[in-house]
Amino acid sequence: MAGASKANAPRTERILPGVWRLRLPLPWPGVPHGNAWAIAAGDGIVLFDTGIGGKGKLRQLDLALAQAGFGIDDVRLVVCTHSHSDHYGLAAPICEQAECDLWMHPAWEHIRLLAEDPAAALEQRLEVARQSGVPVASLERYRESRSDTVEETGVEAIRPPDRELLPGVEVETDLGAWQVYETPGHAPSHVVLHQPDRKLMISGDHLLGRVVLFFDHGHTPDPVGEYLHSLDVVEPLDVELVLPGHGRTFRDPAAKIAEGRRQVAELLQKVREALSTGEKPAFEIVAELLGDENLDTPASAWVLQIVLSCLAHLSIQGEVVPLEGSDPQRWRLA
Repeated sequence: MAGASKANAPRTERILPGVWRLRLPLPWPGVPHGNAWAIAAGDGIVLFDTGIGGKGKLRQLDLALAQAGFGIDDVRLVVCTHSHSDHYGLAAPICEQAECDLWMHPAWEHIRLLAEDPAAALEQRLEVARQSGVPVASLERYRESRSDTVEETGVEAIRPPDRELLPGVEVETDLGAWQVYETPGHAPSHVVLHQPDRKLMISGDHLLGRVVLFFDHGHTPDPVGEYLHSLDVVEPLDVELVLPGHGRTFRDPAAKIAEGRRQVAELLQKVREALSTGEKPAFEIVAELLGDENLDTPASAWVLQIVLSCLAHLSIQGEVVPLEGSDPQRWRLA
């Protein structure tokens, strides 16, 4: 038990003078940790991303900051790369305690329903799953599994940004000014921040050392297309070291960009191949990608989001069409 507690403890690592990685625990299978980044700024720090909210999470962040010689009262500004709970969840209490501003992209409100009415958010998720062909028994098992945790949204409170992160806005730190680039796809609110003199990028979940695709389906018409365009946006930037939202820092962002494009192309082709044998709902495509033995695992909900996003993209490209009036929604090749 002591070993498990140590493994889940927050941990801080100095990456460069004035740059600290705060490695914060997460409660999700397969995603055990996330990063916040503390960057020196005058007599305090700018905090890029916050970690997830919930019982004891603000204390964990404070412990991580203490390892760098700071506390929450030393935060002069909070900057969120996007408004998913593991990047935005503690923004409200940090800003309240530190009496500082929050800067975030104006498309941040995709988190609002989950944070303010988690029961309604759950029912909305279940209805999307039903329309995608998830069996009723599986839906009921999922509802029951979430009944005791539905209030655990990972967001302490909704806090609107004090300033909108848009191109042209710069975040001043001791390392110089960080420039904002819009990179939607993983989330509508996603941005990356580039420090051109130091050749650094704070990448959030847009670029990761181990490329893992996820698209927040249902908020914009084509998150896959947005993600591909966002790769084009960051490709020309002069970057020697990437500070990601999960995992360790890495070099050679061009290789991660190429791998992201390769994985998207592979996913789209698998969806085309699944429909080549006939019309089917999205969840049948998920079953072909995962195998029946994985359909009642958390991975199926993740992959369903990805498949629905791929179908939306292929529909916009004119390659697939939904069957009008079908319920669950069925798809076929155009």
